[in-house]
Amino acid sequence: MTERNGRVGWAGLSLAVQFAVLGGVVILAAALAVGTVVAKRIEEVVVSNTANATALYMESFVAPLTQELTQQETLSDRSKKDISQLLDQTELGRRVVSYKVWRNGGLISDSSNKSIIGQRFDTTENLTGAWSGRVMGDFEDTSDIEDAAERALGVPLLEIYAPVRNRTTGDVIAVVEFYEIADTLKGDIQRARALTWAWVGGVMGVIWAALFLVVLRGSRTIDAQIVALKDMSVRNLSLRLQIQEASARSATMGERTLRQIGADLHDGPAQYMAFAALRLDALKSQAKDERVKSDLLEIGSAVTEAITEIRNLSRGLSVPDLDRRDMSQVLESLADAHAARTGTAVRISGAETDLPELPSALRLCVYRFVQEGLNNSWRHADGRGQELRIGYHLGKLQLSVLDDGPGFPPGGPIDPKAGSERLGLTGLKDRVEALGGRLEFLNRADGDVGAIHGAELRMTIELKRS
Repeated sequence: MTERNGRVGWAGLSLAVQFAVLGGVVILAAALAVGTVVAKRIEEVVVSNTANATALYMESFVAPLTQELTQQETLSDRSKKDISQLLDQTELGRRVVSYKVWRNGGLISDSSNKSIIGQRFDTTENLTGAWSGRVMGDFEDTSDIEDAAERALGVPLLEIYAPVRNRTTGDVIAVVEFYEIADTLKGDIQRARALTWAWVGGVMGVIWAALFLVVLRGSRTIDAQIVALKDMSVRNLSLRLQIQEASARSATMGERTLRQIGADLHDGPAQYMAFAALRLDALKSQAKDERVKSDLLEIGSAVTEAITEIRNLSRGLSVPDLDRRDMSQVLESLADAHAARTGTAVRISGAETDLPELPSALRLCVYRFVQEGLNNSWRHADGRGQELRIGYHLGKLQLSVLDDGPGFPPGGPIDPKAGSERLGLTGLKDRVEALGGRLEFLNRADGDVGAIHGAELRMTIELKRS
């Protein structure tokens, strides 16, 4: 197996190599087909021309000796003797090793092989063609039953069928079949075949080489582009990972800053406001004027509300120590805190999922996702059917917050960046995407088929394999 660019087998070969193999097979098949057809056609033309020339020559001598067949079925003994002497005494006749004179219906009227005279044989295609007035020829084809004697000679033979015509009417009265020794013809055909195969092979080779050079150039260009794209992909991946790591560090630092701000609010302004509330209580007991008492009461109430707001803000900014707790404990604590604050229950499914160790930035992202998702489901769905789902499959962490509210408008999922009221979701989306994840806003359809009965906020993040 060949390995190239991380791929194995046929797909790992370059386009040039693939073309060289497939193109070579196609060109070879085409060369074989063209060479076979052309060589066959050349042989047919050479045999036909030779047969026509020989038949014309032989007919000029044989035709006068067979005219008596217009009146009778067989040749006379004198005609048979004259034909035999003719083939023995002429130069061409010495090359004719045997002959047959056919009558209609496959009857042999005369033959150099005396044993088949008077017999009938099946009419062949060549014999039929000769009876229609055409000169027919075959080279080295002595497979017919009546050709047993010629086949036994073991020499290349040109089999010629020449029609004999009535000199008065022009009708075919007989067919003379003779066999000529074709050593010279065989050599000519072999040379013609060799020349044909040489030309066909050469032309097809040039075509293949020209196309291969074009494909090779394109293949090298593509290979260079693939290498460049791979390098760019590696650099982009490295940059993306660096950006995600920087975003994770930034998110961690931001959470630490928020935690510090929350602690500072709790330990600073909240304490001062509590001291102010105590002093106002003391002043109320000392005041004599009812109007002054009323003013102090209003101020005290405002200070108490401010203390509550500061403490809620401090708790919202503060994040528990997530690194010491597993995700199931974090989800349960978020659900309990949300239930305590809003009075609505939150169901958790998949908390028993065996999760890999999550980095701090991702833990913070999960915490903020659940916190924001539960707040939105409580605000828009009145807390109906709140549920947390967590799953981990094939290296992907999926977390969803669901409810049984009205769902999203018919126009489709909301745009988390549409309007100032979506600032929480905007920040959450940016936080998730900075870690390489995806945030989705969906209508629930996990009950009746096609029925929408709530909303789903889904986060999907592919975890790095250690």
